[in-house]
Amino acid sequence: MDPLKIALIQSDLHWQDIGANLAMFEEKIWHLEEKVNLIILPEMFQTGFTMEAEKLAEPMNFTTFKWLKQMAAVTGAVVTGSYIVKENGNFYNRLIWMQPDGTFHQYDKRHLFRMAREDQYYKEGKTRIIIEWMGWRIAPFICYDLRFPVWTRNRWNRGDDQPAYDLAFFIANWPEARIGAWDILLKARAVENLCYVAGVNRTGKDGNGISYNGHSTLIDPKGRELIKPDTEESQTIVIPEKPVLNSYRKKFPAFLDGDSFVINA
Repeated sequence: MDPLKIALIQSDLHWQDIGANLAMFEEKIWHLEEKVNLIILPEMFQTGFTMEAEKLAEPMNFTTFKWLKQMAAVTGAVVTGSYIVKENGNFYNRLIWMQPDGTFHQYDKRHLFRMAREDQYYKEGKTRIIIEWMGWRIAPFICYDLRFPVWTRNRWNRGDDQPAYDLAFFIANWPEARIGAWDILLKARAVENLCYVAGVNRTGKDGNGISYNGHSTLIDPKGRELIKPDTEESQTIVIPEKPVLNSYRKKFPAFLDGDSFVINA
């Protein structure tokens, strides 16, 4: 199996300036040191975490969607991140997983951050997704989802020999003031779900004066950081190891004792 090479792009964002952010990330993608299979951008990567949904939302198949499609095609990698989408009169904080052939998957943020009144401007998602890519089963989540282990639980169906996913990733605008929780929860999600967990956060200061200090990373199933979290802009390439994951799950199959439950979405 070829290795899964993931680029974690941690960056400051131009406040509510879609064109500037798309140009910036395009340049960062072109300056990656090697070819990768998956490029992960932060939450609301082309605006910053804003409640100006009416002003900044795009319909599907518009500027940002087409940009993602172009970037995936020219790099030969999946490019993923979230932005504000308007659909059927509602606004969504929507993650798009864009593949090089133009096929895509979407995930709408389930847990809306009420402390910033996100729940008053956006509609919550109802469905988790798991995507197969390069021999990996991958589950995407967005920011505040990290605090809710039931939603992110790596469920196991009796009769299956493995849990539902191998790698989860969380994209975020997670403030510096609560970065300790980010560090802890990424490790907790990896340990409890016997999987790799990647986190991609932004840096800089947004238009509301909130500071961010990154700490993007990759965590292994034992809760160990495989890269040292950085507080500055960075483009880090990480490679989770499937044999290591399979071996650990075989030696320590705690998922077999997980509780069975159903989420009422």
